[in-house]
Amino acid sequence: MGLRKLLLSFGVLGIFGALLVAQAPTPPASGKNMEAAAKAFKTALAPAQWKQCWFPFDDAERLNWHFIPRERKGLPLRDLEGPALAAAHGLIRSGLSEAGYDQTMNVMSLEEVLYLLEGGEREYRRERRHPGKYYLSIFGEPGSTGSWGWRVEGHHISLNFTLKDGKVVSSTPEFFGANPGLVDAGPKRNIRVLGKEEDIARQILKLSDADQSKVLWVSKTAPDEVPGPATPQAVVEKPVGLPVSKMSTQQKELLQSLLSEYLQNVPADVSEERRQRINAAGLDNIYFAWWGDPDLNQRHHYRVQGPTFVIEYNNTQNDANHVHSMWRDLAGDFAIPVK
Repeated sequence: MGLRKLLLSFGVLGIFGALLVAQAPTPPASGKNMEAAAKAFKTALAPAQWKQCWFPFDDAERLNWHFIPRERKGLPLRDLEGPALAAAHGLIRSGLSEAGYDQTMNVMSLEEVLYLLEGGEREYRRERRHPGKYYLSIFGEPGSTGSWGWRVEGHHISLNFTLKDGKVVSSTPEFFGANPGLVDAGPKRNIRVLGKEEDIARQILKLSDADQSKVLWVSKTAPDEVPGPATPQAVVEKPVGLPVSKMSTQQKELLQSLLSEYLQNVPADVSEERRQRINAAGLDNIYFAWWGDPDLNQRHHYRVQGPTFVIEYNNTQNDANHVHSMWRDLAGDFAIPVK
């Protein structure tokens, strides 16, 4: 059962080795879909609403991303209804696959869980934890020529897209989080929004022999956070951990499954472009590293780093029931080349 369906059932949800195996070939449609969705969104808004969510392409706000529950610029979903709200979700869908959209909605729905679980004055909790406090921002004029971009962001979601001449040239930083990481609502009603991303990685660790563990298991102490939150570019050093070239066949298969779990969130053509870059750089040049405890519900962190990308996954807060995960482009997030 998905989180949104679970919450609805309780009546509490408010608004809502080798090559990395490719999927079936698909046309590069996401750029056109985003343009059409952004134009439909603009048409559905009142002029004052469009003014609230629009920024020049070169505005500093485009790089001002974060995943904490802070005050934000842009237009929040909770201020929209009817055709405008439908158009907003159409724009969000244009940047995601069906799996990615479902994950995004589940992350947003966790705000309702936090509202119910956290203490304090009710009005304060409602303001702080609201599944509609996710903001859309448009940078530049959506079109098939020139550069423009857009973002949807709120607590534990930051999805950033940059387009040039009708093509998606950047889809990072990409951030998903989950708090609680585990929602225990009774038999057959346990929800772990980012559970597969954790479980597959842990299997790679568990299959390590003694020599592999010495390399893969970087430290028994997990860092408190993913590196470089809110930075315009990824914070990375030389890769550490176990390279794919030294993994067993089963570990290699698991690593491919782990990468696919992340890649499935974006549109097919964006996913395929990432796969092609990974394959061109060589799957054997990817490293997997683990920090912290090996067991479920204990503090841990892992990193998957290749020449073209880095994945960071951290589950240390709230007694290891609070997940932060992100995919970053080592050539440069926001389509800004790394010098």
